[in-house]
Amino acid sequence: MLLTLIFPPPPSIFMAAMSVISFTSLANAGFSELRGKHMQYSKFWNFNSSQKSAEKKQQIPQLSGRTGMLILYAPAFLAALSCLLFFPHHSTRHLLLSSALTLHFLKRLLEVQFVHSYSGGMSIDTAIPISLSYFLSTATMIYGQNLTQGLPEPPIDLKEPGILLFLIGISGNFYHHYILSKMRSKGDKEYKIPKGGLFELVICPHYFFEIMGFVGVSCISQTLYAFSFAMGTALYLTGRSCATRKWYLSKFKEFPQTVKALIPYVL
Repeated sequence: MLLTLIFPPPPSIFMAAMSVISFTSLANAGFSELRGKHMQYSKFWNFNSSQKSAEKKQQIPQLSGRTGMLILYAPAFLAALSCLLFFPHHSTRHLLLSSALTLHFLKRLLEVQFVHSYSGGMSIDTAIPISLSYFLSTATMIYGQNLTQGLPEPPIDLKEPGILLFLIGISGNFYHHYILSKMRSKGDKEYKIPKGGLFELVICPHYFFEIMGFVGVSCISQTLYAFSFAMGTALYLTGRSCATRKWYLSKFKEFPQTVKALIPYVL
């Protein structure tokens, strides 16, 4: 059944290893979020820091939230853009994948610069591993697509559903980021309970649509690595969403119990 949805995995130890590493590392990060060990950015950038860890953090260069996010996304964007502009595209699928990844990270950079409002910071030892992860996953996904040249297409073609899912995902993600950005007036750094859009049903609809976007990318690609990365990302963002809901419950007594973490009415 799986082989009707993906290209035959190429005889590449690198791609097999990266598929396993990508999935397991992202899944482990998601479970760490559930256990309360958070990636140190956004509202969790200084969460539950003990005096010892706070003293250690002071020794590590700290970045503003905006600068940290630019470092996160810029290398992946440059990798995708370079592949789009300078490398030959052996198939429509290859061109679509490079275009989708370029558009995804360009949107992220533009949001960081012109949409998001930041109240916290990010340490350099958080920014660099995440940035490296985005860069490697982008380059590996495109490289894996290149290895499918000459292989038979999967019996079930998911390109068109993938394009649709990607466009819905990137649009829904932007819309809810825009809602979040309008919750604060200039200079305001206090968190508020989000309202509007799917925020009435889940606390992290932007993550829901981000997952949808990466599922769309994996359907465009239809490689083992792309699906492994999408599934790993889904597990990480699920853990992050549940941790975010728990954070809101602890911070706001009036937080509505009916609002789920990620999936309306379910989770």
